[in-house]
Amino acid sequence: QVQLVESGGALVQPGGSLRLSCAASRFNYYAMGWFRQAPGKEREGVSCVSSSGDIRAYSDSVKGRFTISRDNTKNTVYLQMNNLKPSDTAVYYCAADPDRSNCVNEWYRQAAYDYWGQGTQVTVSS
Repeated sequence: QVQLVESGGALVQPGGSLRLSCAASRFNYYAMGWFRQAPGKEREGVSCVSSSGDIRAYSDSVKGRFTISRDNTKNTVYLQMNNLKPSDTAVYYCAADPDRSNCVNEWYRQAAYDYWGQGTQVTVSS
């Protein structure tokens, strides 16, 4: 089993930046993803990173603003969020996909991820 713990969520103003972290008990060779769920909306995929960190995928809504990365020596995945918008407000979840090391075309499907953290709240408001 893999335990995931997210941190870094906070209240920030529009245009601000925030860095989320996900500490894992293990995730070498696992693709890792970030998802978010806004109030009244379905959980959606935000980003995915391959086991080596060299392949990254993003939803259209965050491309150019968010950057996913990982440090396998620390079993940690990060989500750097810049130029935040009120629409980014959501609970952000870290997830691990033990069945693959790369992010496939449908990386955003929740069913592919077997392990999930409890989430961290990000609120963007002026």
